[in-house]
Amino acid sequence: MDFLRFLAQHRTPAGEAVFQFFTYFGQELLIILILCLIYWCLHKKLAYQIGLTFFASGLLMQILKIAFRIPRPWILDPEFEAVASAVTAATGYSFPSGHTQAATALFGTLALFFKKTWQKVMCVFLFLAVGFSRMYLGVHTPKDVLVSMALTLLIVFGISRLISYMETHHVPSSLIGIILALCSVFTAVFAFVFLKCQLIEAKYAADCFKAAGAGIGFALSWYLEHTCLNFENKVPLKKQTLKFVVGICVTAVLEFGFKYVIGDGLLLGGLRYFIIVFWAICLFPMLDKKFSWGFFSFPSKSQS
Repeated sequence: MDFLRFLAQHRTPAGEAVFQFFTYFGQELLIILILCLIYWCLHKKLAYQIGLTFFASGLLMQILKIAFRIPRPWILDPEFEAVASAVTAATGYSFPSGHTQAATALFGTLALFFKKTWQKVMCVFLFLAVGFSRMYLGVHTPKDVLVSMALTLLIVFGISRLISYMETHHVPSSLIGIILALCSVFTAVFAFVFLKCQLIEAKYAADCFKAAGAGIGFALSWYLEHTCLNFENKVPLKKQTLKFVVGICVTAVLEFGFKYVIGDGLLLGGLRYFIIVFWAICLFPMLDKKFSWGFFSFPSKSQS
């Protein structure tokens, strides 16, 4: 807390605006937006690696949050004041930092992918900036940020090595999906047990169910896309642009519309996240193949 108090003493309106901007790079919606852009339009294999890292590390963070149940800084110290604009989005337990995890999963994976030094430096700077912004705004302690960043980086490097190993040794990629699905189910069961034992409130268990639903959706989509679709991004720029706009609009309707219609309970919240991920990864290209919209290209039967 001493470091947070030091930062709080040196806050300025300009500094708050700058670090509020950087914290957006760890927001779930922005991560999903970038992931969809890469997956639908740019580099499907890279998007799979980012998605796997993002969802796997997210599951771990949710388990740690309810296992340790560490409150936010302003609850630990009632005299401490976080930046008000950042508090509204700071839901759930404090340890470890979810924004830091999300940014590190995305930009850490991109740092491994990019070849040029300036690109790598920019990616590292962004996830470091997100982590620091969470402390500057007063919504996370250094421990929250550093543990989240360290664990996520381990997953970033681990998944990168795992994918390379599986490609080299011709291990079926469906194995990754199975492991992710099992981890997702474990997370949901873990949260349900904690809820029934009255160790956590329903709203904290709901976050775990959302992460589990997203993980299962990604795992199932991974398998179906590889076995039934195997689309390519080789379409004209005009189609790419229209595809991204249509895809994001439907994703937004599923995100906000479903939440309004079915609510945000345990199972329904998990179902909503499952549907959103399944739509983005599998259902969108599947419908395109069936109705020949031309948003994606597919190998001919002789090539598949």
